[in-house]
Amino acid sequence: MQNSFLDKLHRLHVAQEPLPSQQQVCSFMKNLIAFLFPAFAIKTLDRKDAFDAQYSLLKDDLFQILKSTNNLANSVDFYQKEIVNKLPNIHSRLMADANAILEGDPAATSLSEIIRTYPGFYALAVHRIAHEFYKLKMPLIARILSEEAHSKTGIDIHPGATIGDHFCIDHGTGVVIGETCNIGNNVKVYQGVTLGALSVRKELASVKRHPTIENNVVIYANATILGGDTIIGKDSVIGGSVWITKSVAPASKIFHKAEQQVLLDD
Repeated sequence: MQNSFLDKLHRLHVAQEPLPSQQQVCSFMKNLIAFLFPAFAIKTLDRKDAFDAQYSLLKDDLFQILKSTNNLANSVDFYQKEIVNKLPNIHSRLMADANAILEGDPAATSLSEIIRTYPGFYALAVHRIAHEFYKLKMPLIARILSEEAHSKTGIDIHPGATIGDHFCIDHGTGVVIGETCNIGNNVKVYQGVTLGALSVRKELASVKRHPTIENNVVIYANATILGGDTIIGKDSVIGGSVWITKSVAPASKIFHKAEQQVLLDD
């Protein structure tokens, strides 16, 4: 029986189509962030020849990752060019995110500190890269990236989520942002916030299941907002530990009212 089981496993290995290497994908992502942000790098590329060599190496690594990806609708060269052409936009949006964190966190002292050490910035940097792979219909690469950030920071952002500019995650541990979530500009969320689905039924996979958060919204710690039809109107403040499954009008302030039990002496 043992030999039969091993034979079955071997056939599975033989039949398995090539997949992108998790280690290679994560290494590329970290090297790319270090290339885009010297404050994140272990060693800065101050010499122009070293800078150019690193750029060429990144493009080569990307090419190898794409080459190992099955069922691409276009050529590897096409996808490599698409990702490379997105880098200026990714960089500018992440600089806006870093500034949002600097403006929103009194404890932050510099952009360099945020880029090098803040889990919220790291999770967003990975997400902005992963989202581009997701839009190009490479979900495995996108998911490898998002789960790397999740494991490192405790922040779980599905690569399909659409996140606007100047986004701030403060502290971040336990934040969950679902696949079809749509977040506007100048939004700030604190630790433990869940932007999730009301139902996890498989047949709803192609339906918008997660909420829309409009511009200039603040969501405090441990708030839970669920449902694809749920819209949090612009300029709203969502207090800590609230549970929301219906839309909220613009400029609303929603707070949790705790119920206290008073124990009396006999």
